[in-house]
Amino acid sequence: MHLSDLPDYTTHGTIHIVVNNQIGFTTDPRHSRSSPYCTDVARVVNAPIFHVNGDDPEAVMHVCKVAAEWRATFHKDVIIDIVSYRRNGHNEIDEPMFTQPLMYKKIRGTKPALDIYANQLITEGVVTAEEVKSVKDKYEKICEEAFEQAKTETHIKYKDWIDSPWSGFFEGKDPLKVAPTGVIEETLVHIGNRFSSPPPNAAEFVIHKGLLRVLAARKEMLENKTIDWALAEAMAFGSLLKEGIHVRLSGQDVERGTFSHRHHVLHHQTVDKATYRPLCHLYPDQAPYTVCNSSLSEFGVLGFELGYSMTNPNALVCWEAQFGDFNNTAQCIIDQFVSSGQAKWVRQSGLVMLLPHGMEGMGPEHSSARVERFLQMCSDDPDYFPPESDEFAIRQLHDINWIVANCSTPGNYFHLLRRQIALPFRKPLIVLTPKSLLRHPECRSNFSEMTEGTDFQRLIPDALTAENPNQVKRVIFCTGRVYYDLLKARRDRKLDSDISISRIEQISPFPYDLVKAECAKYPNAELVWAQEEHKNQGCWTYVQPRFDTAINSTRDFR
Repeated sequence: MHLSDLPDYTTHGTIHIVVNNQIGFTTDPRHSRSSPYCTDVARVVNAPIFHVNGDDPEAVMHVCKVAAEWRATFHKDVIIDIVSYRRNGHNEIDEPMFTQPLMYKKIRGTKPALDIYANQLITEGVVTAEEVKSVKDKYEKICEEAFEQAKTETHIKYKDWIDSPWSGFFEGKDPLKVAPTGVIEETLVHIGNRFSSPPPNAAEFVIHKGLLRVLAARKEMLENKTIDWALAEAMAFGSLLKEGIHVRLSGQDVERGTFSHRHHVLHHQTVDKATYRPLCHLYPDQAPYTVCNSSLSEFGVLGFELGYSMTNPNALVCWEAQFGDFNNTAQCIIDQFVSSGQAKWVRQSGLVMLLPHGMEGMGPEHSSARVERFLQMCSDDPDYFPPESDEFAIRQLHDINWIVANCSTPGNYFHLLRRQIALPFRKPLIVLTPKSLLRHPECRSNFSEMTEGTDFQRLIPDALTAENPNQVKRVIFCTGRVYYDLLKARRDRKLDSDISISRIEQISPFPYDLVKAECAKYPNAELVWAQEEHKNQGCWTYVQPRFDTAINSTRDFR
């Protein structure tokens, strides 16, 4: 409700209907809130609140009509509080007299709403008692026949859930074939130049001097055909916009970026509220791009973006936490909806969660996205190595409940974002994004890593040690930012020929086939996992049993 008047979140009025049972399981209202009514929360947005007796159907209908007229006229929220009760307690097989004896004595002395309304209609001469009985008998027969038919069913038939925006999305597609994610170099250059240039009316639009240096640095990278993290993201977004895919990025501080790296909105330094959004001006016929700073409620905003992503499969919807740690205040949305929406309700979502992660000395609540929690909720079996085939990777994606990735290069991040749309189905994507790597001099990619013929790499092997694998004494597997720490340590100790460092970019579903091949490449080496998090955190508890499965427990892995 607190999102209702925010420009990038408003629905231009929502009708909220509260089915008010008055009792919270067994908790009396006097002990469950500090306000007279449960709907008093709506006072924060000054929404009108209608309290109506649930035993009076005509009054309920009248209130609903008034609420609909209000919403249609003023485009504002309105609340309908249907005050009712559960006749047989919380789950309809309870004994409510244990805790609310006086209330339930009155309820049990009250006829059901159907009987109350039927008697009213009979008294008013609208219907006869025989007509009421006929309707009741007809409905009873429908229920009995459906119940008997249910006994003969041998399997569950999911009702077709595809609504209008999804209509045709799955038709004519091979569910085990992903479209290529590389693009032509001309597209990268065009998007990069637009993203790295001041507004067209630069003489009149005054931007911050610091941004001029940022734009100049981007231009220099483009001249060398290299990109950093911000450029990779902009090129992924821009190339999708060119293809007609709506892109939406929301979260706290996403317009600038928590770490001042993105700058998708440029602000005039002398004119209030005058802005320029480069990615909105790439192509004349491009799809719309929405980038919006959100309220400070991760729970509310993530829930909104999840719903947004479920309405249209042809949109890349991204939510970024200010710090990855902050996803914990949206845990209910993550646990109950994002991780299990398809299993519970047969509803797909391609929502992308961007979670800045890294143990870099920023202290509590600013270091860990708690990747171990996301991995714990992955639906794959750690003891099962799927049959190897050309469709191995895509079949894994098809069967998993969500994808967890931690990219170490801008180029791979580019492909990961584009793959969300290229897939013939939709799965939520959890991305552990970097902080220090945003400006790390070695964290760069070349255009050649993103052009046609390239795609997302689930595992990046060590090219340096591949020529003489028999000399390698240790293979270190890792994921994400810590790779650059390991790279520096190996270089400083002059161990380039003794130690191989392999990066797992897609943690879940686990790349069993690539890990198996990588381990076989180094028969004389010990196998080690390295992470910056504590042992009971990070990826260790997830990868350890899966490594054993990948190599059939034939070698030690520690």
